[in-house]
Amino acid sequence: MNCESCGMPIESGRYCVHCTNADGTLQDFDTRFAAMVDWQARRKPDASRADLEADTRAYMASMPAWRNHPSLAVHP
Repeated sequence: MNCESCGMPIESGRYCVHCTNADGTLQDFDTRFAAMVDWQARRKPDASRADLEADTRAYMASMPAWRNHPSLAVHP
């Protein structure tokens, strides 16, 4: 089973401890997006901020928790 927000393997539930607030609810989009961009930056230290954000948006759009989020809508 994987977290529906970030894809991390989890034992149970919908979201991992990194994607939830203290009460177990999913963090808001902006908080999760910033954390995931920072995680990408540690993995790809030479990437530009724009590339990190684009990669993060693409990844989050593939995750069940975020795929319909308005911040990830494709604009013509």
